[in-house]
Amino acid sequence: MPDSTSTLRFWLINTLGWALFCALSLAMTSAFGGGTSSGGTLISVGLGVLLWGISAGVRALALRRGWWQREFGALVLRLALAVLLGALLAQLLLTAVLQPALALGWVDFGGRAGDFRPVARLAYLLNTVLLLGLWTALWAGLHGLRQARHAELERLRAEAQRSALERDALRARLNPHFMFNALNNLRALILEDPERARQMVTDLSRTLRHALEHARNEEALLADELAVVRDYLAVEAVHYEQRLQLHIDVSDEAAQARLPVMALQLLVENAIKHGIAVCPGGGEVRISAQCRDGLLRLQVDNPLGVATAGADATTAGHGVGLAYLRSQLGRGGRFHLQPLDGRMQAVLEIPQCARP
Repeated sequence: MPDSTSTLRFWLINTLGWALFCALSLAMTSAFGGGTSSGGTLISVGLGVLLWGISAGVRALALRRGWWQREFGALVLRLALAVLLGALLAQLLLTAVLQPALALGWVDFGGRAGDFRPVARLAYLLNTVLLLGLWTALWAGLHGLRQARHAELERLRAEAQRSALERDALRARLNPHFMFNALNNLRALILEDPERARQMVTDLSRTLRHALEHARNEEALLADELAVVRDYLAVEAVHYEQRLQLHIDVSDEAAQARLPVMALQLLVENAIKHGIAVCPGGGEVRISAQCRDGLLRLQVDNPLGVATAGADATTAGHGVGLAYLRSQLGRGGRFHLQPLDGRMQAVLEIPQCARP
């Protein structure tokens, strides 16, 4: 159903349009009909009032019956039939008023007789069909454009909501596993190494604080993402100990570049899950980033795990998180994952200008 603003706008435009028709019809009757007559005035004003009401009725019927939810051909057919019947109704009502008024002498055509022959009646009907059809086509076109615009806005809102839900679902899927390991390791450290346990609590609290701060953002500075990853890796280092090594090479310019929230976190988590965790001796996670000619190139690589090396290395185990990441890159962004020299390389390329 249309909202109150749309309905009020239609009534204002509909009234103005048919009032203008009445004024033009009276002016043309006076100019080309040998002067103003009461009969001509009745026809001009009466037809304008009738078409004002009938056009509103056609609109109300189309909206109430949900014609815009039908196929285009069915919509056009219904509108055309409504216009034909509406024009016929207008002519019947106008004739029902005009002929008795002429017979009783209430109106006249300035000494001329009215023409009610079948051919003339058909001409009147076709003229009315043309007027009502043009007005209905104009309204239907504007209404269709407005509906298309609203549908596009709803689609964009749905995509934004889906993206937010995916991001929240991804956090909910990854964080419990990380928290489970962190709490178990913290429990063991409390008695064995209280000082290290306190440091782990600090790293864990910073990791959670960063996650909460970034939860409502779509983009973040690489420097901020690096801070989150350092705290995250400090907690993971308690679990993997010497099996987890880290090397970071990020230029100052790249540190100020922007990228989707959790992008680096996802790549590092995948590097640990599908590299360090499945390699008996662990290995080194390397993070490097440069920014040249307005393009951020971020690379995370890790040793190939045993399971990954024996399967399709570009897809094994890298599903939900990386699919989500690809959907967040925006126009011009690229992501590719490939094995090279016994290591898995994940590369993000993100333009820093004209991002949506």
